[in-house]
Amino acid sequence: MSEEVGLAIKRQGHKHPKAESRPGSARSRPARVGLARALSKLGYCSRRCGQQLILQGRVRVDGKVRRDPETPVRWERQLIEVDGKLVTSSQRLYLMLHKPRGLVTTVADEHQRATVYDCLAGARLPFLSPVGRLDKESEGLLLFTNDHGWAAALLDPEAEVWRTYRVEVEGQVRPEQLRYMRSGVATSGGAVLAARRVRLLARTEHGALLELVLDEGKNRHIRRLMTALGLKVRRLIRVAFGPLRLGDLQPGQWRLLERSEVQKLIARVPPRVRERYLL
Repeated sequence: MSEEVGLAIKRQGHKHPKAESRPGSARSRPARVGLARALSKLGYCSRRCGQQLILQGRVRVDGKVRRDPETPVRWERQLIEVDGKLVTSSQRLYLMLHKPRGLVTTVADEHQRATVYDCLAGARLPFLSPVGRLDKESEGLLLFTNDHGWAAALLDPEAEVWRTYRVEVEGQVRPEQLRYMRSGVATSGGAVLAARRVRLLARTEHGALLELVLDEGKNRHIRRLMTALGLKVRRLIRVAFGPLRLGDLQPGQWRLLERSEVQKLIARVPPRVRERYLL
């Protein structure tokens, strides 16, 4: 069931296509963000960790201690220090991980469960944020980066970057259920869930193997859709994000993206959406 590419760990730089702007226009001025978020955008640490550092009085902005994590800053222009050391923007990195089943997509889990960051331990990477999430029981392609504009552009609902999943379900899938997957099903919470594309790949001894393509990422989208149709998910694996495929990358393995892969992904985002995030 897995479609998978070899491990190739080569750091690649990437420059964004810049949206045109007039000097002095709103687009040419860096936006203000909260101080904790600025530490995350600079690749120093997660936002939660940044909040703790700020509350402990360890963070200065332009020489002054700031104790409010929501202090507005222009992180590309102001001097931010932690423990007296200047925080500078990290090299932009983009990687893909084959997330194994059983890991949560978070930096630190309050229940002490294993996280996706355990797969990156010891790699001496700057802090990288996941691009979206996969739930604990799901597997497959998960992107990470410290380029927050690039990530936000890919995740914008208007971007409609397709994600492809292979789904094993229990029970025989009927033709009308396939139609409902495409047309949409209203859940008990009032949300309407649908897949952009649906294919029945095979019938198995206990159920069926499906391929679903989504162009949005609602929480537990596929699992909720299957539950609404009376189907139980046995296994769910994301095999592609836009043009990027999981290939033969094994569970727990990761690799850095090639420059061409980074560019192909962002090229799928409409220009009007790119301009919101890529300055």
